[in-house]
Amino acid sequence: MTTIRAAYAPAVNSDDPLSGLSFGPIAAPEAPGADWVPVRVLASALNHHDLWSLRGVGLAEDQLPMILGCDAAGLDPEGNAVVVHAVIGDATSGDETLDPKRSLLSEKHPGTLAETVHVPRRNLLPKPDALSFTEAACLPTAWLTAYKMLVRQGRITPDSAVLVQGAGGGVATAAVVLARALGARVYATSRSAAKRERIAALGAIALEPGARLPERVDVVVETVGAATFDHSLKCAAPGGRIVVSGTTSGHLAEVDLRRVFFLQLEVIGATMGSRDELADLLRLCARRGIRPVIDSEFVFDDAIAAFARLASGDAFGKVVLDHRR
Repeated sequence: MTTIRAAYAPAVNSDDPLSGLSFGPIAAPEAPGADWVPVRVLASALNHHDLWSLRGVGLAEDQLPMILGCDAAGLDPEGNAVVVHAVIGDATSGDETLDPKRSLLSEKHPGTLAETVHVPRRNLLPKPDALSFTEAACLPTAWLTAYKMLVRQGRITPDSAVLVQGAGGGVATAAVVLARALGARVYATSRSAAKRERIAALGAIALEPGARLPERVDVVVETVGAATFDHSLKCAAPGGRIVVSGTTSGHLAEVDLRRVFFLQLEVIGATMGSRDELADLLRLCARRGIRPVIDSEFVFDDAIAAFARLASGDAFGKVVLDHRR
């Protein structure tokens, strides 16, 4: 039996997710279809999706053990440098994320935190020379979600004002950097004084949660949920968009519907992004010199320590694994 090294879940535990994490040899997965190709992973990045998987969200017992991970950059069978798009779905509508049967790598099919990952050839995009493998590996999940929230769902312009709730995590930090690069005025909240200082260094006006803004904003990037949603509504300008991609503080938020209809607000969901949007994001980063915010880099063998860093809640930006070291 051929094996590969990987970070995987042999078990799940809703109360202690890291107790279900293992790193080491596992049977090498086979390609599930003729159009799937192996990618030699040179760098990968962690996401909170990986922690939810270890809690058993989206993973049933009969799917274990499951190799974790959504993000990767590496080499295709011909030796080309590529970035992996993690959404597995029907793209006939032009957007895989709208396929009701879509999944992400590590849900139905083995993920990217391994020496090799199999993906449909269509899910491979050329890595720009301007981006390193570790930088490129940060983009397919959190950064792609932030890009979709701002550009497609939020419809920001260079004159827009944007509020990012709970800045510090992967999506929120990406939203600050991308919104500033696209010319918007950016406000960002965080409970942590240290994270507010770092957010300000990225060009945002950093505020405590619930603080009064000097203006109402056109777009709110909402990844926190119940704890901040009322504040998000109150900060939105007439016709503003509250774009939701996460609920880290809880998913049952109270909504003052009078404010929604009187100010003609839009509450819009966002999940990942399409392959074409990832291609647009890669081009934008290469052309404008945008680089992802990386909290820390770990060698591949230290994957368990990298998960502990992510689970601590102290990370600012992406936690990355370098498979070459």
